[in-house]
Amino acid sequence: MGEFLTELWSFMKERKKFWLLPIFMVLLVLGALIVFTQGSAVTPFIYTLF
Repeated sequence: MGEFLTELWSFMKERKKFWLLPIFMVLLVLGALIVFTQGSAVTPFIYTLF
């Protein structure tokens, strides 16, 4: 995983694509939210956000 992050950072740095970083961060947070709330009591409240 660390190698992937290093390669992604070098790609963004070399090609000046720093605008991709917020997109990846939001996708990571939403993915973690889905994984951690699956099957819990918080799930109905998450669905009301979307």
